[in-house]
Amino acid sequence: MDLEKIEGLVKIIENSSLTEFTLKEGDLKITMSKLDNPPVVAAGVPVTAPAAAEAAPVTEETEDETLFITSPIVGTFYSAPAPDAPAFVKVGDQVKNGQTVCILEAMKLMNEIQSEFDCEIEAVLVSNEQKVEYGQPLFRVKKL
Repeated sequence: MDLEKIEGLVKIIENSSLTEFTLKEGDLKITMSKLDNPPVVAAGVPVTAPAAAEAAPVTEETEDETLFITSPIVGTFYSAPAPDAPAFVKVGDQVKNGQTVCILEAMKLMNEIQSEFDCEIEAVLVSNEQKVEYGQPLFRVKKL
């Protein structure tokens, strides 16, 4: 991973409501966290072989099988199909492959985001109507 990618990740974290973020790409693992106003800290382990990049919505795996459903686009996060409707998913829900977990609005288009595998929602990492960036984790999930 090059310096530009790391700087891009730092900017995403600085501009989001996330307090902690972990990315694993091959043998490289980067953990970033922020406390109220201190700068974001990045720590990584050097990698010997380059990792392949994916073009689809990315879910990153860590050692304890925790995964993230990430944003495939820049847009506005909506947890429900309408303001008066219940959220698509909440913490503790079991989600099936292909099930809609949220909507991202981009350029007046509503994009349904679906789970790519069976999982359980462990945490919702963004607020309703929050602006999200490409690759930003939306949900922390545990694979079933």
